[in-house]
Amino acid sequence: MRTRAVLLITLGILSGCRTAAPPIRFAPAGTDSATLRKEYALTAAERTALTPATLRTLSQEQIDQIYARLSPGPLPDGPFRGDLFFPRDRDRRVLVRDMPGTLPGPLADIGTVPVEHLGKALWRGKVFFKSQGILRNRIEDLVVLRPLIKNSDTIPKLTFDGQTTWLLFPARVSCGDSLLDPANRSIVIDYAKGSEIEGYREIPDKLAGAEGLAIRDEVRRVRPGLYLGRAYFHNEFGLNFTLVDPAKEATGPNTDEDHANCES
Repeated sequence: MRTRAVLLITLGILSGCRTAAPPIRFAPAGTDSATLRKEYALTAAERTALTPATLRTLSQEQIDQIYARLSPGPLPDGPFRGDLFFPRDRDRRVLVRDMPGTLPGPLADIGTVPVEHLGKALWRGKVFFKSQGILRNRIEDLVVLRPLIKNSDTIPKLTFDGQTTWLLFPARVSCGDSLLDPANRSIVIDYAKGSEIEGYREIPDKLAGAEGLAIRDEVRRVRPGLYLGRAYFHNEFGLNFTLVDPAKEATGPNTDEDHANCES
């Protein structure tokens, strides 16, 4: 109960100014991905209008259409700022315990927390290590986690984007088929192989792996410095997320985006 109480105190209701929807052309619902990519290819102006804030204003059907029109781009490298959001047309108060999989005993109290709130409280983004084909997640150093992790002072840390965060939940990164759009490639992030990566910690890293939520992410690039991602739990779609490299994102759209290859 102590863990849950501290976590609930940490979580807050996040509010802000309403963001206008981006001026994007959308096809009729159910339009296949080949038609979307050919007849509704994103223009440079449309890519510029897509930001983490404007993407949050869209319905899941619209998010899916945008994702289907994107290409993976080159494999990311280095740290990224992260944000996550649930589909607008589903219950935003889904609890961690309602997701597929089980929680390791020490993390049981977290199961009563809304997933979106938990994500916003703990997750700050990802760090890609391109040469190794892996990533680690940037996790807020919160008092709620310290009692759960042995030798927490030995966890690697990274200072980026004005924040110092823990690096936890390792995963393999590769090019692979999209679960939403199998005819086209995505950058795939596989947590099932996290235990094979140096520095893996059973608690809390097991939460993301095959014995926990079995998370599988896939991402595609909107423009340099901005990626749109989808998170799956036991191959069931769960939520959307964005990744931003503030330095590169400021360079604007890449008109050659559709020709980018995640192998490079």
